Amino acid sequence: MASKSAVPSANLLDELQTVLVHGTVARRVETLRRVTDLFLNNAVDYSDEQITVFDDVFNCLIQHIESSAKALLSRRLAPVAKAPPQIIHALAFDDLIEVAAPVLSLSERLGDDALVENARSKSQAHLLAISTRKVLSGAVTDVLVARGNDEVVKSTVNNPGAEFSEQGFTRLVARAEADDDIATCVGMRPSIPRHHYLKLIAKASAAVQARLAAANPHRTNDISAVVSEVAQRARSAPGAISKETTIAHGLVRSLYEDGRLDEHEVASFAGAGKFDETNAAIACLANVSVEVAEKMMIESQTEGVLILAKVGGLSWATVRAIINMRKDLADIDVTDIDAAEKTYERLRPSTAQQVLRFHRMQQSAATDAE
Repeated sequence: MASKSAVPSANLLDELQTVLVHGTVARRVETLRRVTDLFLNNAVDYSDEQITVFDDVFNCLIQHIESSAKALLSRRLAPVAKAPPQIIHALAFDDLIEVAAPVLSLSERLGDDALVENARSKSQAHLLAISTRKVLSGAVTDVLVARGNDEVVKSTVNNPGAEFSEQGFTRLVARAEADDDIATCVGMRPSIPRHHYLKLIAKASAAVQARLAAANPHRTNDISAVVSEVAQRARSAPGAISKETTIAHGLVRSLYEDGRLDEHEVASFAGAGKFDETNAAIACLANVSVEVAEKMMIESQTEGVLILAKVGGLSWATVRAIINMRKDLADIDVTDIDAAEKTYERLRPSTAQQVLRFHRMQQSAATDAE
């Protein structure tokens, strides 16, 4: 444990203030260097109370030093896990990127709230520095994707430690339509949810499809199927299905086999934006394969959803939740929701069964042809 004598005492602030106000530039920089050395030599052993004293000293010092000295301080404190939190926050919000970048990219003292606030208010250079952090939560990447320029977005997507929310992936896929480099980066992320991947491939250029096919040989079947018909993407190789999708399908199948899968569960899945779970659930209730259900679910019109839901005995309220989920996750719009409701109410279960049998036959024929 560091001794208290190794820490600047509170009354030393007055002495420091005198040095900084009346001393030369060289004297000020030398004072900062000595205090920084004093802290770094025993940083691991300091108590919270001792770190607070250093925080006060550093905050006093940076009011009277030039930018180059602040930048040096930022570089020295950024890797230190127990760096004084207030000075780290002050450095992170400095307008000069030379000062802010080291702590924005490295400091563990900056939590999500500070990072989100910084990303919402500071420059693109600040956002770029944040995008390189070892770990990025979905809350932070939401802001980086929404506000960042192309360089920031690419850096964020290429960061293996970045997590993305459903909203984040939706925005990424939308931005990818106008930028092949972003499309390629997004498509190569292992964690991209399947429904977002399918939409990305459907709208990608031939160049992007070729890049993804070369980078992900196990997904070549996925890409080839999309080129010929968007709905056939569901028939891609098992290797193209993510671990998360496989787990979701397994959990829903277990609920069904245990007799615990009902309309309430389907509505809950849809309301939470869980495409994989919703798709698997409606497949179970309609007694079709997940592949057939997914093919019908990702069609641009709502007919496939109406057919599956009618066979599964779902109410209109649940059907509407599913339609809203598709719109939120994949920008699939419904021009007239009232007309869709009337169509669903008029649709007979027997008619829906006949249409579903046709879809099963198509799927079976396509599988046999491969």
